[in-house]
Amino acid sequence: MVKLPWIPAEQQWRDVLAVFRVEPIRNRLMLALAYDAALRREELCSLRTDDLDPAHRMLRIRAETTKTRRERVVPYSAPTGVLLTQYLRHRATISRARGPLFLSESHRNHAEPLTLWTWSKVVRRIAVAAEVPRFSTHTMRHLCLTDLARSGWELHAIATFAGHANLDSTMRYIHLSGRDLSDKLSRGMAQIHEWRVGMLTEQPDAAAAGVTSSEPG
Repeated sequence: MVKLPWIPAEQQWRDVLAVFRVEPIRNRLMLALAYDAALRREELCSLRTDDLDPAHRMLRIRAETTKTRRERVVPYSAPTGVLLTQYLRHRATISRARGPLFLSESHRNHAEPLTLWTWSKVVRRIAVAAEVPRFSTHTMRHLCLTDLARSGWELHAIATFAGHANLDSTMRYIHLSGRDLSDKLSRGMAQIHEWRVGMLTEQPDAAAAGVTSSEPG
């Protein structure tokens, strides 16, 4: 028995974003990158300053941080790039040393690399505040891959972007509702469907049909 991964409905997503908007810049950037690049929790928290290519808005996901042990390079959007620039200025007030991108700002672990546990606690706190208890650190990855499928990306491209070793994994991550599939079918089949229906409903002329006015009805 295989269950589809959960992704939030649009209103639930908006509720989560409403809470995140008042979060510190680090947390907002982490959420944006997790969605934008479909990052696993470990991949996100393990990012280093030298994994960034701001000029081309690309991230290097090192092999040792991935589940499949395969390195990949993924893009991120211009709005996320703005957040990254703001965060890097803020990070410089904590530490100017190269190394882990995301740093703890607590008194106890100041300037230490942010742990997986800390990020999980942040997301859990947000989920509770937004009253969306099923929202987790993996939700952004699920949602991103589903949105790519909704926008028409081919399965192989999504698998490469996600860093999946096989297409079965990608299929399990993509959560298309019946309405999504219906819309996708409608877009893809619109022209051929119109042609077939036209052929089926075309009214033949009497001569072509072999019908004359003298024939009985």
